[in-house]
Amino acid sequence: MDIAPEIEESVETPARRQWFGDRRVLKRIVLAVLALLILPYALIFFYMLPFIHPVSTLMLRDLVLLRGYDRRWVSLDEIAPVLVQSVMMSEDGQYCFHGGVDWAEMRMLVEDTLKGQATRGGSTIPMQTAKNLFLWNSRSFVRKALELPLAVSTDFVLSKRRLMEIYLNIAEWGPGIYGVEAAAQYHFKVPASKLTRRQASLLAVSLPNPFDRNAGKPGRRLRTLASVIERRAQGSGDYIKCIYK
Repeated sequence: MDIAPEIEESVETPARRQWFGDRRVLKRIVLAVLALLILPYALIFFYMLPFIHPVSTLMLRDLVLLRGYDRRWVSLDEIAPVLVQSVMMSEDGQYCFHGGVDWAEMRMLVEDTLKGQATRGGSTIPMQTAKNLFLWNSRSFVRKALELPLAVSTDFVLSKRRLMEIYLNIAEWGPGIYGVEAAAQYHFKVPASKLTRRQASLLAVSLPNPFDRNAGKPGRRLRTLASVIERRAQGSGDYIKCIYK
């Protein structure tokens, strides 16, 4: 009985070892990618705990690059309500009414993009919070595709108050300046609890681009935008009930 063919089939050749090795590497890569995709959703539940003070990916970047940063966590009760009102009126007027994504605004944004028109950001506060906590800063369809389900999940799991508290404590207000307490101290030499309506509106309108829009040294355009937001914030009562009931 000739058993040579069976012996030859059972012998592990270099090519066969290479194939299994490549397969194991690919499997590890897939598992690592899945873990990275799942991790943010697990962290959202972790961030429900009030004594947890999340950091943003930009803060982590600054640490890795040995730049350091200034961030002083404060609770929402230690932030002047005029700042919360101003940020909501400037960044996300429908914050209390949508579930993380303003789909009407998003639909208009997509339509304008398809028409080749210039578009606004269209990001809600939950979307910006998800981006700051888990993603990167540059615009791309990949980032936006990851951002949308994270924003919906963040808004669903966290209360509106907790989500706003996190956002105001991780938002970037200048080079190495994160969170409203550090921003208030840096730009106006006052704590976040003592911000005036004017100072709050200037901080709010500087958020889209805090490097070009200096809240402490506003140009004419920034002052004009701040005046608009200041007026809106004064009449924001019905829009902020999810924060101040």
